[in-house]
Amino acid sequence: MEKSLLEHPLVAPTAALKASAPVAEDEAARLLALDPPAYWLEIARELTWDTPPTVALEGTLGDFRYFPGATGNVSVNCLDRWPRERTALLYEREDGLREEWTYGELTDATARFAAALQDLGVEKGDRVAIYLGNVPEAFIAIHACYRIGAIYSVIFAGFSASAVRDRLEDARPKVVVCTDATLRRGKTVPLKATLDEAMAGLDIPHVIVARRVDRASPLREGEQDFHTLLERTTRRADPVPLEANDPGFIIYTSGTTSKPKGLVHAGIGFLVGTYANVKWALNLQPQDVYWCTADVGWLTFPIFALVGGLAHGATHVIYEGGIDTPTPARPYEVIERYGVNKVFTAPTALRMLRRAGDAALEGHDLGRLDLIALVGEPLDPETWHWTQGKLGAGRIFVNNTYGQTETGTAWASSMVGITPTRPGSCGHPLPGYRVRVVRDDGTQAQPGELGALTLTEPFPCLARTVWGDHDRYVQTYLSDFPGSYAASDAALLDADGQLWVTGRLDDVMNVAGHRIGTMEMEAALITHPAVSEAAVVAMPDEVKGAVPVAFVVPRGDAQGGPGLEDELAEAIVRGVGPIARPARVIVTPTVPRTRSGKIMRRLLRDLLVTGEVRGDLTSLENPDAIEVVRERIQAG
Repeated sequence: MEKSLLEHPLVAPTAALKASAPVAEDEAARLLALDPPAYWLEIARELTWDTPPTVALEGTLGDFRYFPGATGNVSVNCLDRWPRERTALLYEREDGLREEWTYGELTDATARFAAALQDLGVEKGDRVAIYLGNVPEAFIAIHACYRIGAIYSVIFAGFSASAVRDRLEDARPKVVVCTDATLRRGKTVPLKATLDEAMAGLDIPHVIVARRVDRASPLREGEQDFHTLLERTTRRADPVPLEANDPGFIIYTSGTTSKPKGLVHAGIGFLVGTYANVKWALNLQPQDVYWCTADVGWLTFPIFALVGGLAHGATHVIYEGGIDTPTPARPYEVIERYGVNKVFTAPTALRMLRRAGDAALEGHDLGRLDLIALVGEPLDPETWHWTQGKLGAGRIFVNNTYGQTETGTAWASSMVGITPTRPGSCGHPLPGYRVRVVRDDGTQAQPGELGALTLTEPFPCLARTVWGDHDRYVQTYLSDFPGSYAASDAALLDADGQLWVTGRLDDVMNVAGHRIGTMEMEAALITHPAVSEAAVVAMPDEVKGAVPVAFVVPRGDAQGGPGLEDELAEAIVRGVGPIARPARVIVTPTVPRTRSGKIMRRLLRDLLVTGEVRGDLTSLENPDAIEVVRERIQAG
């Protein structure tokens, strides 16, 4: 890790956020010091239960139960308990369509859709597949499942028919809920047609289609229209009391060489974890207008909007489509239109806005904005400073966080309004989590020493198993460092306890005996005025073991060529040291990325080493980038 990053002064909470902090500093210190079971029992009591918890934890990692015997319902905590007249959702689509839903309207629709599912024979433990984008129907369908104890599985709207089929074959749902289509950067994405292809030959009893783009799109025999079904269902299903460890949903991780893993999260365990996560990482208040820009198909959205967000009763902006469509000014227009004061997004989205230029900001009143929180990949300090200084006019707090699909929360974060952060770090472990950074032999790394990130104690929102394959769960997460959950990410804790996650362990390269993470090299590149985005990957080397190769997307007015490549190599040397000098710097107009904007570094590595890509490509948004990058590699 570049020494200058670790030595950057800590940034204190802003006065505005400090004034509304949920607890005082001494109380935060007490919570951080509590043993995790005691903390989780305390935080759980802030929620609504049918049978409140009296016992925190039974068992250990791999086989544990939190709040055994306690019962409640997720939908009650997210919907029923809030004033009916309060605005819950402010929906907008990239073509300008808008809807507004109150908590009362959302609760009624959820209860009626839950009754409709029951009428179709859906019972506790049955699976329901949710193949939707960021639309109100996603909130309704998911909370209807929570209401009756059905296990839902969200399928990302950007997946191919093959990827959709894999997930349907594994979960074997009784019902699939989808939209006819969604809009993405001016194009219509035909979800129903993809589903039809994916379902060929599969026995799925019921398909419910929410026709949002083309109200007249045809349905197949036996299929039902979402809105017609909802309108004719007058009965409202009562919430079913569910035990705290009953499974709530399955979410699939994309595999590289094997089939995706269906991670199973406990419904109420997930609620408790996400409620606490949002309390600390967003300091979300009922009066806030809040926008989580993630896609419902990634767990960020259930954590910070669908469950954890609604559990705090705020007003949520939900946006369907590309947030930079039709112009890069669209995010600023949305923030201004609804008076958004808190945003949860990804570093990639901020880099996209920064790359588009500051002119898009002009003329927009973002005066209510006081917090931007982030998750998804390492945050370079340059983007942090642009966000805080330019986008936030020096008055906002930028809270970078870290979590995984498996952990069910972004468990590293600042406690917003209470604890400081360091630009580029992920904050500190929140109350209820115990972290160790370890060397290859399992011994604890020293502060500032890069190692493998582990968690040593269970927590309510940790995935409990892999659907139908618990041995795979144990082998994947609990075998590398017995007694601990292995995140498979490289990280360090600095002298102030701030966590720095530098990427996957695969992205830590051993160059002539020196362990170097890619994050600091990428951060050094992004400080160069010609660079918009950067990704560094390892290339095998007979002498050094591995050498770094940098891929750089230039700013619009930057000129490529050997001169620029030499400058960028020197930028890495200045920022990290001579040992990190890249073997090549490849300037390219585009790189392969996911729909959420993350650069797919493993594809860059594949192209560099073999000239071909392999593994799961279902989350790749821009397939044309593969040929562009291949040509740039060959040109060198």
